[in-house]
Amino acid sequence: MEQIMNYVKPELLMLTVVLYFVGFGLKNAGAVKDKYIPLINGAIGIVLCIIWVFATCSCGTLRDIAMAAFTAITQGILVAGLSTYVNQVIKQTTKEE
Repeated sequence: MEQIMNYVKPELLMLTVVLYFVGFGLKNAGAVKDKYIPLINGAIGIVLCIIWVFATCSCGTLRDIAMAAFTAITQGILVAGLSTYVNQVIKQTTKEE
């Protein structure tokens, strides 16, 4: 967990909590099957990271744009993964054996 946290931009850590609640809401609403929730969270995470990265960078060249897109996609995947991790930790710690 600590190694993953080294790769996530601190400004984007809040998205982990946001995605956790999105997933929680989707599960409770029964709007989609459980197996699709991580994919939806991943897509939302990538979109939100794209918005943040492009809002905070000055992309002057094609190389800058490509780097910003790569950063946004990887950060989106990481925060979605952390959200799923948080969900599993909560499930496993509250589980009775």
